[in-house]
Order: sequence, then structure tokens, then C-alpha cells
Amino acid sequence: MGTKTSGTGSVLNDFRQSGSFKCLFPRSRGPALEAVLLNTAGGVTGGDQFTFSAHAAPRTTLTLTTQACERAYKAQAGQVGRLRNRLKIASGARVNWLPQETILFNGSALDRHLRVDLAADASFLMVEPLVLGRPAMGETLTDIRFRDRIEIRREGTPLFLDAMALNGNVARHLARPSIANGAGAMALVVLVAANAEAHLAPLQAALPDTAGVSLLHDDTLVLRLLAEDSFDLRQTLLPVLHRLNGSPLPRCWMM
Repeated sequence: MGTKTSGTGSVLNDFRQSGSFKCLFPRSRGPALEAVLLNTAGGVTGGDQFTFSAHAAPRTTLTLTTQACERAYKAQAGQVGRLRNRLKIASGARVNWLPQETILFNGSALDRHLRVDLAADASFLMVEPLVLGRPAMGETLTDIRFRDRIEIRREGTPLFLDAMALNGNVARHLARPSIANGAGAMALVVLVAANAEAHLAPLQAALPDTAGVSLLHDDTLVLRLLAEDSFDLRQTLLPVLHRLNGSPLPRCWMM
């Protein structure tokens, strides 16, 4: 999908979809174009492959979110579900990548990759929240395979690269005090914008002890957060995202 400018702000320019991966476009509440990603299959399991790409044209703003939490279900032996997302952000444009939580079920096998290509003066806000199992249902992650890679490049030069792999008995691994002290949810937030530094001190004062934020570059802010569960994760994450987004979050986040 792609965007373009119009008299009312940012609008859809081109769009194509197929399979169970759909995109909805709520009525705009401002100058940004909002798109809601929807997996009509209900989740991801071994052998599934989903790809998404978007191009934000010069001076446009695109906000991308999901209708609900994504679920990574138990996979058959030797099979892996794959998610591939690619964002291109042109000069003066901004993309807000705001998916809701991905929930890892025991036995799941998920490999996902987000690549972002920025023009020199483009802006980008992203969050990737992750929930580890369903403790309320007595589920712990004793056997999963999860790989996650995020690449943010400016004019082809790496700006932020992050990779994570969780394999096997993740609950036992994350229970160690030196690693996650039993946290059941986590999130990564990255802001690339000219005003990134202005958010550093207020966030440092507001975040709990299980979170940290720093400047990777003058215009690149990185925040990591651990929480006991998805409820506690949102309690911290929502005001952070509201501040960094500079406008109300998509309605899907409030349901």
C-alpha cells in the first residue's frame, strides 16, 4: 500500500491485498491515514506466511495498527510461521507502526522480520509488544521457537538493528533474576524524530524500575519494558505511546 497527499491530509494512493491478511481504513480523525491490519485466519501457525509492505510518500503520515492481538499458535514439528513487514518512508513523511500485542502460545514457532527504510528527514515511531503465554489459563512456555529481527536504516545506513531468539523452555529462562525475573510480557519502543531527545527526561522520570530508555543517536530514542503480564504492560505502555505519538492512539488500542 502507498500514501499520497490531498487537501485533507494523507490518503490512500495504491493498495492490493490477498489471502487472509486484510487491511481496514477507519474514518480519519486527523491529517494522518490510519490503516488497521487484520488476520482473518485468527492467528499464525507453522507453515503460514504473511507479508506486508507500505510506502509513505513525501510529507504524508501513516499510522498502522492491528485490530486485535496477534496469536502465535502451536506449530507442527519442523514448521515455522513467518511474518515479513517492510516500510519505506520518504522525505518529510512519518509512519507510526503500532501493532497490538503478539501472544506466544506454548509450542509456537514464529519467525518475524521488520525492515524500515527512512529518507534523511523521515520520522518513525514503532512498538512491538510481546506476551509470553497465557498464565491465567495455566499455560507456561516450556517449548517454543521465536525469532525476531528489526532493521531500521536511514539512506541505506543502519540506524538501529535488533534481534532476539527464544527457544525451548522460555519460562525457566526468563524466571532468572538476571534476565527477566519472571516477567510475562515485554515491549520495545523506538522513536526516530527530530524531537526525540525532548522525550528522554520525562520518560526516565515516569518509567518503572523494569523499564529503561536512552538515546541511541540525537534523534533516535529506544525504550525497553518488562512487565508481569499484559495488563501491567499496557499500564506503562499506553501513556508512553500517547506521548511519543503526539495524538490519540488508534481506537483499537482502547477496546
